[in-house]
Amino acid sequence: MQKKPELVLDIAGVLATNFSPLFWESLSLKYDINYESLKKFKSEIRKNLWTGMMREEEFWLRLKRRFPLVDIECAKQELQSNIKPLPAIEKIAFWSEFANIHLLSNHCLEWVNPIINPYRKYIKSATISAVVGYCKPEAEIYLKVQSQLQDTGRVLFIDDQDKNLVVAKKLGWHTVLADERGDWMDMITTILKSL
Repeated sequence: MQKKPELVLDIAGVLATNFSPLFWESLSLKYDINYESLKKFKSEIRKNLWTGMMREEEFWLRLKRRFPLVDIECAKQELQSNIKPLPAIEKIAFWSEFANIHLLSNHCLEWVNPIINPYRKYIKSATISAVVGYCKPEAEIYLKVQSQLQDTGRVLFIDDQDKNLVVAKKLGWHTVLADERGDWMDMITTILKSL
């Protein structure tokens, strides 16, 4: 029996909505905070947050220190409400019949767990940047995923950002850029059925 190919999926922008910029826009409007100041804050903490050097609680503490008017409990609810499942997440069970499913995402585990937990039984591995200490497009995070694959010769990686496809291509993975309309999903289904 031939091994299944490997399907590696990003989360934000592929399986779930990307909470940014909606979250930051919402904070700007709700608390009358200059949007550019929020973008600057986001830029300053991005790398540390996505690599786990800054834990989730520290993120909220820093946000409160920088913008004292923000009600953190409301902000937490706002962030979580902006992370919604996209139609592709409903395909995971079906795709798992044809491929080993892996997740590769720049995210905090606490924020994506509610989205991915119902599908865990179909997922072979979940590599979340804040857990492993690297973030896309750093090569180390792709190598971490590659070490968990059974068939490294047949890997299909889906991401919604071109810059995150570059390293994957260098590793010999086939890549697909997820479009906002979701046309990529039918293409993936066709490819997987043909392998």
